[in-house]
Amino acid sequence: MMARLSAAERRERILEAAGRAFARGGYAGTSTDLVALEAGVSQPYVVRMFGSKADLFQEVFDRAVEEMISAFAVQLDDPAAATAPDVWDRLGSVYSQLVEDRDVLVVLLQGFSAAAAHPQIAAAARRCVVTLFHLLVERTGSPPQQVQQFIANGMLLNALLAMDAPEHAEEEPALAALADCALGQHTGYTYGPSVRKLMGQ
Repeated sequence: MMARLSAAERRERILEAAGRAFARGGYAGTSTDLVALEAGVSQPYVVRMFGSKADLFQEVFDRAVEEMISAFAVQLDDPAAATAPDVWDRLGSVYSQLVEDRDVLVVLLQGFSAAAAHPQIAAAARRCVVTLFHLLVERTGSPPQQVQQFIANGMLLNALLAMDAPEHAEEEPALAALADCALGQHTGYTYGPSVRKLMGQ
């Protein structure tokens, strides 16, 4: 079946499979063999198409980052909306719905954690936060401190969701308090179901 696909389609299928595999096993625990098995191709084919495991992971990570940046950019395209008082609430809502896809959530987290041990991935992670920072400062006109806080809150939300905090929020109110800290006050925009559960809604 793979042989009937175009090169672009095969590449896309492998990237999707790699996203699932890295989300399950993390960067350290996922080999190109596992990605090949997930995609239904041979391991040498994966290596020929993408190079090293780090190269493949970087592409998966970059795709998740691009999805995040694009989702934010849509909210900030209208200058009036980008500078409205509710812009941070809307961006928080967009992000929380994006990371309801656990593969996206875990790949982003893996990118930042693997960065500590791999210079190539560290560079990709730096590009992510720099691009996001510039986008938010330039489009919203907000002071850097406010943008820093938004990004920091997003990192906290990532960690809470990754540790399955929504599943334990009722037994430990501190988790809901941390969710309030991460998301701040909201004005009726719809967060993803896991985030609503974490907030006790």
